[in-house]
Amino acid sequence: MDYAEPPHDPEPVTTIAWRLAHLIGGYASTNGKRFGRTPTTVSTFEYAGTAREALDQLDDQYNHWLTGVRNLGTSGLTEPQGEPPAFAHAPVAKLFLYSNVELIHHGAEISLLRDLYLHKGLDQR
Repeated sequence: MDYAEPPHDPEPVTTIAWRLAHLIGGYASTNGKRFGRTPTTVSTFEYAGTAREALDQLDDQYNHWLTGVRNLGTSGLTEPQGEPPAFAHAPVAKLFLYSNVELIHHGAEISLLRDLYLHKGLDQR
């Protein structure tokens, strides 16, 4: 995954693979911090080598995350999220809603890029 601190200059083009890895890594991080999975970071996560592996990882991480969120119940969703410090007192539900924003945002980009790739060169006018 192209990731660096400080960021690359210029930043690399974000590919379908990067967007999938970003989503998978985000869910893996939350699953490690909140839902009993092994903690992971950008540098320790084992990224997929193929599209099929990436989709399997996304399914696995998302399903684990969804089960964890559902098991919290209403009282668990209203607990303070604790980190990052700027949002320490915000309900954990806010964090999980943002996870949905990321999924919708990057999922839409993935779908668009895939459609553009599949239709590339079909209209030769």
